[in-house]
Amino acid sequence: MNTTRARQQVTPDLRKWIVEQAQAGHGAESVVRAMVASGWSEDVAVEALESTLRGHLESQALARGLPPAVPVPEPELDESPLYLDAGDRRVAVLQVMADPRIVVFGDLLADDECEQLIALARPRLARSLTVATRTGGEEVNADRTSQGMFFQRGENDLVRRIEQRIARLVRWPEEHGEGLQVLHYGPGAEYKPHYDYFDPGEPGTPTILQRGGQRVATLVMYLAEPEKGGGTVFPDVHLEVAPRRGNAVFFSYERPHPSTRTLHGGAPVLAGEKWIATKWLRERRFE
Repeated sequence: MNTTRARQQVTPDLRKWIVEQAQAGHGAESVVRAMVASGWSEDVAVEALESTLRGHLESQALARGLPPAVPVPEPELDESPLYLDAGDRRVAVLQVMADPRIVVFGDLLADDECEQLIALARPRLARSLTVATRTGGEEVNADRTSQGMFFQRGENDLVRRIEQRIARLVRWPEEHGEGLQVLHYGPGAEYKPHYDYFDPGEPGTPTILQRGGQRVATLVMYLAEPEKGGGTVFPDVHLEVAPRRGNAVFFSYERPHPSTRTLHGGAPVLAGEKWIATKWLRERRFE
């Protein structure tokens, strides 16, 4: 055990001071520097800052009537890496946003993997459905005009390899993932902005949650590039991710509430075809 950390106890007064500094507009680095200058070890200072502000924000959220936050998948980005080890592949980190938590990955899939997924999915395509939170079943949604299909988790060697790669990349168990979904968008097809979590206020949501709890993260992988349009848009933060083949966009949501700012959609394809593979991750094992 670190003896310095063992001797330095984080007191309620210190936590109160940290919150006051944050409310006064002082950045994390300046608060840590002030603590170190006062004799705190840097490790203790950083840990106290993170835990205090996390707890403060959560208490404020609960006071506003928001649902409690839950753990979410989280790529290892603490040291601002250019690449991450996904086991059998090195994946580039192209863009990172903290709030909402959005990460754009480069070369998550190889070209031949994209082609294989499309070839395997094409014969099984049907009009895409959405989860019906009113009933717990599925339904056709006018906002979603793509065709799609689902692979069972671990259905074949290709799917199993990609699922293992995703699990390592975002540090979340494979068994917590839904089956990989492949979607095809022709000219004019789109998916209007929506949230991926299940609305707690809908009557069918308790039935849906029995299969693995809430969705807590989404990974959209681009398999084929349209000539124009088809980006993944995040209206709350005015962000659009271009659908470049092999790349992916990841985003997580710690509570089923619009405060996560994870409203997103698939912009209309203006020319050509777009193919994507989507992986939704749940709180618990998905059955």
